Amino acid sequence: MESPELSFTLAYVVLSLCFVFTPNEFRSAGLTVQNLFSSWLGSEDVGFIQYHVRRTRITVLVHSALPLGYYMGMCIAAPEKNLGYIHQVTDGWRAFFLFALCLHLFSWMLVIYWSRSHWRNHPISRSLQAHVYPPHSNWGSVAASVNDEFRRIDKFATGVPGARVIVTDSWVLKVTTYHVYMALQSDCHVTVTESRQHQLNPDSPSPAQILTLRVNSINPAVRPFDIRLNSTDYAELRGKLHAPIRSSANVVIHQTISELFLETFRAQVELNETYTLSSGQELESCIGCMQNLANTKLVRLCHTEGADNESDCQQCFCRPMWCLSCLGRWFASRQDQQKPETWLSSRVPCPTCRAKFCILDICMVR
Repeated sequence: MESPELSFTLAYVVLSLCFVFTPNEFRSAGLTVQNLFSSWLGSEDVGFIQYHVRRTRITVLVHSALPLGYYMGMCIAAPEKNLGYIHQVTDGWRAFFLFALCLHLFSWMLVIYWSRSHWRNHPISRSLQAHVYPPHSNWGSVAASVNDEFRRIDKFATGVPGARVIVTDSWVLKVTTYHVYMALQSDCHVTVTESRQHQLNPDSPSPAQILTLRVNSINPAVRPFDIRLNSTDYAELRGKLHAPIRSSANVVIHQTISELFLETFRAQVELNETYTLSSGQELESCIGCMQNLANTKLVRLCHTEGADNESDCQQCFCRPMWCLSCLGRWFASRQDQQKPETWLSSRVPCPTCRAKFCILDICMVR
């Protein structure tokens, strides 16, 4: 009968291997550091900095235990090698065992060093200390600021768990396996340094473009770091990022189909007739974005192109309520995403009164 010690060792080896070698099958089963230690790690939304300080130290300990776990597993899988008797094994196995043991002991010493003075020596704490200046009096105050902004729902977040990119109102964050890089938006500038094409999905008609952006800070204590994201997320990142974004001369950022359509949509509407406001009527803010003025009006014009042509468009009696950008996004969202060639010729309902209109019925307000 298998002893409890052997059962525990086998479970330890399998569990350890799951932390680093995490294909989709393991991730879908929930075998990750974050899931297996979730009760101890706490909630990322409640305390972002505290969560990742705990996550990085348990990750270091678990990953450093993998070589030792492999050796213990081989003791069971290959009993003929007598690996359980260190004085009988070959020099190669003995060197591997000593290396694995020293690596794991070193990781414990490293974590103990990090924990001194309430984790002041942890790499994440050192990154926070680089931003201690008014209005922040200490690195705990900086951590509280990051925690508060991470809890907001309007933050930008993308990427896989080992390389997440998060942009809040004041911070640019990159979450990796062992560290969290951070820079203040007011202190940094961003440069698009590289773009690569990846055919991630064989069924996709166009490859994905992965952009590499270099984040540099004027603060000498903050090391530059790279972030990577899909070009489809670039427009959203640019909208959230207040820091200037530059692009290298050899980098071309491909626009998405929606962005290309919005440019064509805007150019076509500029060719249509204009609408003149009646005396005393003033433009209000767009009800879609509440930032731009409502500068469009739907007027049924397509039926005037030919006397014999019947149109499915309907007259809209709404006052100007939408800006051109929001109306263009509404128009694109109502289309068949698999048939972009039909977008310009299609009809969609008015977002307010549901009267059908086409692109020829959109008039700019003058």
